[in-house]
Amino acid sequence: MDARLNLMENATAGKFVKHIVSASRVLAESTLPLATQELVKLRASQINGCGFCTDMHTKDAAAAGETAQRLHLVAAWREAKVFTEAERAALELTEQGTRIADAAGGVTDEAWANAAKHYDEDQLAALVCAIAAINAFNRMNVIVQQPAGDYQPGQFG
Repeated sequence: MDARLNLMENATAGKFVKHIVSASRVLAESTLPLATQELVKLRASQINGCGFCTDMHTKDAAAAGETAQRLHLVAAWREAKVFTEAERAALELTEQGTRIADAAGGVTDEAWANAAKHYDEDQLAALVCAIAAINAFNRMNVIVQQPAGDYQPGQFG
């Protein structure tokens, strides 16, 4: 399977991707835990059906020390006992922020308040930005049918 369009080789798409990547680097400097960032990226990617990003963030999280058990349970996080209350709040915010069209009103005040109990304002900002960025990447990859499975941890630096 080949992608419909090579996002890295096309001049327009390549510039756009580089800007999103550059903007996303701010997240690495934030105090939002890396584990939370990867869980958020993985969950949004699962919801959006982005195989490439699901593959990438599963492998990156594992390379950063995340356990296989937690990675396997992200899709069923509500029933899993392996996530902290803060991670659960982040995953709920991710789901609601990703399923905006399904949520008839977007992110609920309850989901926001729950996240705000666990994260300070800068961490909340990082969480919102992480959700927005991964949704952008997911949509691009799904539209062009980017194949999954070949990603190597750290491949994009």
